[in-house]
Amino acid sequence: MMRIVIAEDQGMLLGALASLLELEGDMTVVGKAKTGVEAVDLVKELKPDVCIMDIEMPMMTGIEAAEALKDEQCKIIILTTFARTGYFNYARAAGVSGYLLKDSPSDELARAIRTIMSDRKVYAPELMDMINQNDNPLTDREGQVIQLIAEGKSTKEVADHLKIKTGTVRNYVSVIYEKLNVSNRIEAISLFKDRGWFK
Repeated sequence: MMRIVIAEDQGMLLGALASLLELEGDMTVVGKAKTGVEAVDLVKELKPDVCIMDIEMPMMTGIEAAEALKDEQCKIIILTTFARTGYFNYARAAGVSGYLLKDSPSDELARAIRTIMSDRKVYAPELMDMINQNDNPLTDREGQVIQLIAEGKSTKEVADHLKIKTGTVRNYVSVIYEKLNVSNRIEAISLFKDRGWFK
């Protein structure tokens, strides 16, 4: 019998997920959490086989909780509405075994649980397509420039930090806008963050 903890801050969805999984003959829900902190505590206390987690929860996100549980034997599945490559990249870096979208068919979740229990990973196909289309187009130096801009540094401060001329920084910024197909710093930073490209 596979033992499962579910972490979801929306009470109705939490109950529905638990009821669905309890219908499976080889699964039992041993704990339910409404925050990331509760999820971490429950997994450490109950030692389940799998923890299904939402991303956006109070006190601690699902990704932060997954990171905190890296040393546990429990396998983590992120179940979210967010089909964003940034979240997906952070989740993979946190060592999750699965990343599924909430609009997936209900039987897909049970199938995913069985798959990850056989030491395989399960990712929503939409995200794999996005990853393949969304490789970071910036060079390392362009990445350094946008990283410093995101930290709030001015053109002169970026130039000083990288020991280059301010005109060179402006050139880099123009190239960054062109490559990312954006028109200002805020859009560039937002897109870069959303795709999970910040180091």
